Amino acid sequence: MYIDSHCHLNHNRLLNLGGPTSLVDEANGAGVEGMLTISCRIHEEYDEILKVAQEHRNVWCTVGTHPHDAGVAEEKAIPQDELVTLATAHKEIVGIGESGLDYFYKNAPVEDQHDSFRKHIRACIETGLPLVVHARDADDDIIRLLKEEGAGDKNLKGVMHCFSASRKMGEEALDLGFHISFSGIVTFKNAVEIQDFAKDVPLDRILIETDAPFLAPEPHRKHVNQPALVIHTAEKLANLKEIDKETIATHSKENFFNLFDKAKETYVA
Repeated sequence: MYIDSHCHLNHNRLLNLGGPTSLVDEANGAGVEGMLTISCRIHEEYDEILKVAQEHRNVWCTVGTHPHDAGVAEEKAIPQDELVTLATAHKEIVGIGESGLDYFYKNAPVEDQHDSFRKHIRACIETGLPLVVHARDADDDIIRLLKEEGAGDKNLKGVMHCFSASRKMGEEALDLGFHISFSGIVTFKNAVEIQDFAKDVPLDRILIETDAPFLAPEPHRKHVNQPALVIHTAEKLANLKEIDKETIATHSKENFFNLFDKAKETYVA
């Protein structure tokens, strides 16, 4: 059985697929027994995402500000202590983020992205909850800020979600103790560098995700993504590592609960 470690169940693009309940039911039918739905804007999504997690078995959520939204006044106004309070207020909230840096789009000023990322790193360390990191075209600064804020701190832990960065960045993240999550990108024919790196990531550090509704895997690439399709990412990783998909399922599930250990409290087998 699989865990989709990163999706956006409340996203508008998923409403045409029936919304959270239909998506969870379809995922369960495909062998996906749990999923983590991710926060992008705290001030708009906190209650909505929490409700999705509370109303569905084996669905958990995070709290955080996406780097695209790091410049939004309402997000900037949320201090670290409030982020910590929100993150620890409910048992269904099991992680911090997604936060990080995105220099490809730069939808928010770089300075705002840095300030937001630092705040989230500090909240991760303060709460002991794992950090969900978004990294795009910002490899050096991602690692630098993680080291400046928390290198050597036992509470610094997290996952490089939807990994699409360089091998160097991936190896540095692993050295910091982070997990690597692979999305449908790893199934794309032109994703050779990511596939080569995936072969070398230790089995005890791999997570799988959809990032639904984005990045549907082959053979569904032109469709809206959903948690049920995470099985294709697992199958591709199994092929790359020359192991069976059940091994990927077992390890990625164990890794999820080792990292997001708070989710174990409400997990129903």
